[in-house]
Amino acid sequence: MTKMNIPTSSNPRVVIIGGGFGGLSLAKKLKNKDFQVVLLDKHNYHTFQPLLYQVATGGLESGSIAYPIRKVVQNYNDFYFRLAEVERIDTEGKKVIADIGTIYFDYLVIATGSKTNFFGNEEIRKNSMAMKTIPQSLNIRSLVLENFEAALLTNDIKEQEALMNFVIVGAGPTGVELAGAFAEMKKHVLPKDYPDLDIRKMEINLIQGSGKVLDAMSDKSSQKAFEFLRKLGVDIWLNEQVIDYRNNKVSTKSGRTFNTETVIWTAGVMGATIDGFEETIIQRGNRLKVNEFNQVEGFTDIFAIGDVASVITEQTPMGHPMMAQPAIQQGDLLASNLVRIAKNKPLKPFVYNDKGSMATIGRNKAVVDLPKWQFSGVFAWFVWMFIHLISLIGFRNKLVVFWNWVYNYLVFDRQGRLIVRPYKRKNEESFPQNMN
Repeated sequence: MTKMNIPTSSNPRVVIIGGGFGGLSLAKKLKNKDFQVVLLDKHNYHTFQPLLYQVATGGLESGSIAYPIRKVVQNYNDFYFRLAEVERIDTEGKKVIADIGTIYFDYLVIATGSKTNFFGNEEIRKNSMAMKTIPQSLNIRSLVLENFEAALLTNDIKEQEALMNFVIVGAGPTGVELAGAFAEMKKHVLPKDYPDLDIRKMEINLIQGSGKVLDAMSDKSSQKAFEFLRKLGVDIWLNEQVIDYRNNKVSTKSGRTFNTETVIWTAGVMGATIDGFEETIIQRGNRLKVNEFNQVEGFTDIFAIGDVASVITEQTPMGHPMMAQPAIQQGDLLASNLVRIAKNKPLKPFVYNDKGSMATIGRNKAVVDLPKWQFSGVFAWFVWMFIHLISLIGFRNKLVVFWNWVYNYLVFDRQGRLIVRPYKRKNEESFPQNMN
């Protein structure tokens, strides 16, 4: 027995750290193979991250985009899940040290995903809101609604404007989708909820460091997304870099300022690495350097997949995109490669199959980039909904999300406008001091 109460087994032990897209994909493919599989995660559920913004804006409840990990693996033989936060990896001793104990491994797979990258700016990290987890999305939802409640109670015009000004930093898919959702709330929902508040004062500012929104997508899709957002009333600031946020004021490199109570940071992510590796293995973006078989450099028994892994080749000098598809595909291939290792067969190299990318900007508005085709508008919006719907885990989640989307579309409403747990900033001085 180990300290995590995992029984011994005649099968080699595969320890997977992380129950995201990559880790869960690998776990599924190892179902009832000749391995003992131990999955560790600090949450007991898998999060469908592409829909976090809908939780943050009241379109969906958190339970509809989360699925219990134990339910996924409950019929797997010699498979164990432990709720744990991994602290360090002892590569020489072949063991994982977590807050609940230590476990030895024959093969280790790091699938810890990514975390928000604040680029070393401590003030922005302390004062802005990130949106990588369900608790963070619920915090954003609570803060947004609390701001409108507070705006009703103040007669100070500047204070009210700051409460109703929302700044989103980063115009990738998350930032664009979040800005579009806020714009639709402003148009269809908030005027009915707050008839005694001039919702026209609400501002949605989307700040992007590069010269276009969705800069990882085609120029055509980027331009269409820009046009959609402008029509919805979103103010877009291109080639602007945020350098500071304190005392309710956002400052940019060009000297422009924004007075706001709410900054949502979607400007970048970095690999969620774990202590125990040499600095030479950590690549740009805080990702682990791996070879074409996803083996961490210098090891044959330690692998990394998904956002935390960096496969540097001539074809991918920056590594693969930090998205769900590379993680899923790497997890699938690694499962078959582990079986090949057990059978002393040569490994297959990973080749990413780029199936395209997409983003939605709001009702009947989306952009889709396929390898040989780009399109936008209503059809793209239906494609976006279909792909996301079938990608959810669990029939109940698919049904709940589908029903919510149909309801929201028909009645122009968002049912999840609940302050279930009030959000309190760590920096209390940023709250309005005088509400009377």
